[in-house]
Parts: sequence; C-alpha cells; structure tokens
Amino acid sequence: QVQLVESGGGLVQAGGSLKVSCAASGRTSTTFPMGWFRQAPGKEREFVATISSSGALSYYAESVKGRFTISRDNAKNTVFLQMNSLKPEDTAVYYCAAGAYGSVMKNYAYWGQGTQVTVSS
Repeated sequence: QVQLVESGGGLVQAGGSLKVSCAASGRTSTTFPMGWFRQAPGKEREFVATISSSGALSYYAESVKGRFTISRDNAKNTVFLQMNSLKPEDTAVYYCAAGAYGSVMKNYAYWGQGTQVTVSS
C-alpha cells in the first residue's frame, strides 16, 4: 500500500504562485509514476500533469501548459506541482495520484485526500 498526503494549498491572488507537494509513504521501495488532478466545485475531476518514475518525462493539460511544472524528489518520495500565473479558474481541490503515467484516472492505483487551492480575482 502507498499513502499519499498533499500539502501546500491555500488562498492566492490571481497572477500569483503556489507550490503544492505530495509525500508518499508505505511501499516506497517502488518508485511510481505519478500525476496531479484537480476537481472544481460542480465539475468532474480532471487531469493536470503527470511525471515518469525517473522524472525525465512529463506532460500537461493544455489549460496549464506553460504555467505549471511538475517535478519530483525520489530521495524524499515527494512530488511537487509549481503553479505560476494562477487564474481564478484554477480554483479546485488538487489531488496527487500514483501508479501510472498519463491522463487516465482509472489507471492510477493510489490517491491522496486532496488540498484546496483558491485563486481570488
């Protein structure tokens, strides 16, 4: 089993930056590819970014490309999402997930509880 705990969410003004983290514990002898997803009120959960096990590969949803950066520190079993030039439409609960590389939610085996990111206009 793998436990994922997100942190770093909060309230930020439009145009600002925020960095959220996801710490993995449990079966961390295996390095999983990971992803970030988000869910805004009244909307379905959507893909944000994904990163390979080594960190060499990543890709992003079109809506965040050029503004968000996913990275990882395997020595600390932590994945990050640096969010710049934030917009009110980025407001959502952000979830990290482990076990797959890509944008398909059902492929991910493990999920965190989420961290709220609110962008004020």
